[in-house]
Amino acid sequence: MKIWCVEDDASIRDIEVYTLRSTDFEAQGFPDAAAFKEALNKEKPDLIILDIMLPGEDGVELLKFLKHNTETARIPVIMATAKGMEYDKIQSLDLGADDYLVKPFGMMEMVSRVRAVLRRCNSTEVQHLLKTGGLVVHLEEHTVTIDNERVQLTLKEFELLRLFLSHPGIAFTRDQLFNDIWGADYVSETRTVDMHIRTLRGKLKSYGKIIETVRGVGYRLEVQA
Repeated sequence: MKIWCVEDDASIRDIEVYTLRSTDFEAQGFPDAAAFKEALNKEKPDLIILDIMLPGEDGVELLKFLKHNTETARIPVIMATAKGMEYDKIQSLDLGADDYLVKPFGMMEMVSRVRAVLRRCNSTEVQHLLKTGGLVVHLEEHTVTIDNERVQLTLKEFELLRLFLSHPGIAFTRDQLFNDIWGADYVSETRTVDMHIRTLRGKLKSYGKIIETVRGVGYRLEVQA
């Protein structure tokens, strides 16, 4: 898998590339949008880690370019945002980013998120919608509807629902869910999973019951007829 890192800080870029290569990825780094676009004309990566604060054309503009180009629209993108820049996160997700990292982030968190995004994207590569009955997850729009009415979910609730709908009938342990959604380096407890499952079930109303508790294991999405 080819991972490209667009980061103007050479020291950060070098450690990102080194870490990815040491965890069995092909990795390449670029200091700005111009160098990145030049390489993009010759080949395409499997995933892009894109810093928002770039000289010249910034990461948000580059994300728009990628998502509006039919040749690159399906390449998953993880945005790197500055701590406290909530608007940057929301804007990036609205524009089609698949995940984000908040600086300063740990290298193992980066690797964990890269792997999680690649798993999700590979499992839903040709799908724009995930649904069961009247519950529909719009992947490109990053929205959820129940019987055509919009349901407001947090990012983590959305990612949990997307994971379950992508793998109906598969039981996930709490550790698996925690590592996939929050990342292995996230400082918290697997009890966080239970709390988010509880709020997700509540927001899904009658559809909340399709997320089953598997005693002694974790959770799974009940397969609907």
